[in-house]
Amino acid sequence: MAVDHAAAAPEVSVLRLVQRPQANQTGRSHGQTAMIAISSSLAGCEARLERGRRGVPTLAIVGASFTAGVGPDNPVLSWAVLLAVRLRWNAVVYGVPGAGYANAGGGGRGPVDRMIGQERLRALHPAVVIVQAGLDDLGEPAAREMRRVRATVSLIRAAAPGARIALITSFTGIWPRGGAALHRLDRAIVTGARQADPRVIIMSPLSGRWRFARQNDGLHPSAAGDAWIAGTVRSILAAHGVRAAAVDATVPEICDVSVGVTTPPATDRDA
Repeated sequence: MAVDHAAAAPEVSVLRLVQRPQANQTGRSHGQTAMIAISSSLAGCEARLERGRRGVPTLAIVGASFTAGVGPDNPVLSWAVLLAVRLRWNAVVYGVPGAGYANAGGGGRGPVDRMIGQERLRALHPAVVIVQAGLDDLGEPAAREMRRVRATVSLIRAAAPGARIALITSFTGIWPRGGAALHRLDRAIVTGARQADPRVIIMSPLSGRWRFARQNDGLHPSAAGDAWIAGTVRSILAAHGVRAAAVDATVPEICDVSVGVTTPPATDRDA
């Protein structure tokens, strides 16, 4: 059962973001996208995607603070929303700072397997499911983390058997915390995921030494950093056959749930 997060807690925002191709001076649409923020319930927003999904693929993302838009402190600028915009796909994005495979995160809304359950994957029929988690489980025994990851990937596979599954594992700051323990945890995530699904797409910011613009905390991305992450994720997905939709295919929509992050004012209301 989907949860109406807009009614659940005041610090949780639910936005329905409508991507509209912009017209150039000749009247023809082109690749740039205007986004209209419309307040909505998660259940109502997902229902719209389920009714209209045939025109464009759907992307489902759950994750921690990076997914919620911490850094720019605006969920519309998160790497996850920017990725959906660049793909021109429908999407459901759910970000909870502190969430991991074991850690519940902000407001006890995680861990990520619980968040996945709230995204109604069976009804959404996503083409790709992405989980961004790792750093917040630092200190979790590797064997237990491996089991949690394996169970999470198996849950996704059962609910969305046709979807590609991708994991973004541990981010780390410019002053790495955790050292060897974080690398062990990252390896546990990768091992557990591949045990559950050998085809899982792995993106490891830690082992890949991702470098992007950050905020003063040395961890979270700036708006430019989020844009870099979105571009990097898109390139990795493209290498695995994931392609953007045609500009004129349809008008994609994004359902975004961000815990504890301020959102821009909505331009319309959708009860």
